[in-house]
Amino acid sequence: MRNLLWLVGLPIVAIATPVSAQVTGTVDIDGSVADRCLFTTDNAVISVGELSLAGTGATAGKLDVSKLDGQTRTLVGWCNGTAATMEVEALPLLNTDFVGAAPTGFDTRIDYTATADANALSGNDTSLVAGKGSAIAVGLFSGDIDVTLSASSSPTNGLLVAGSYAGQVIVTLTPNISFGAP
Repeated sequence: MRNLLWLVGLPIVAIATPVSAQVTGTVDIDGSVADRCLFTTDNAVISVGELSLAGTGATAGKLDVSKLDGQTRTLVGWCNGTAATMEVEALPLLNTDFVGAAPTGFDTRIDYTATADANALSGNDTSLVAGKGSAIAVGLFSGDIDVTLSASSSPTNGLLVAGSYAGQVIVTLTPNISFGAP
């Protein structure tokens, strides 16, 4: 009899028990993106040929500034951080064949100013002073970095010593992490 009462009471207990509430669990997802810069085209060449003026006049054999001034080449790069900077360093064109000091009236060095334009901002440096130019904030950008030469000169405006000349413009992009440490 007891079992029978128990069976009779079972449906009532089942009906009286509330339906379980729905519960939710979550999976959080996190990650990060490193603050960085990258050149996708990291090299260009300015090859101007003969650097000295032709002819027989007083300027013959001296630097032909038109060979360098206005020359532009394009690098391509990007930075994904808001505090990214760019620095330009102009290294003089030096005679790579001549050793020692040039005699009076001759030059083995050609100086110039290099200007790099990125993200509508310009950074520059002159080869007259060793080291990089001032860093400029370029922030987030992706695209062309146009490098232009100007103000070329030789130390004494003398005759250029025969030989090969080589120089370089170095453009440095630095991400400068844009978020603070906790």
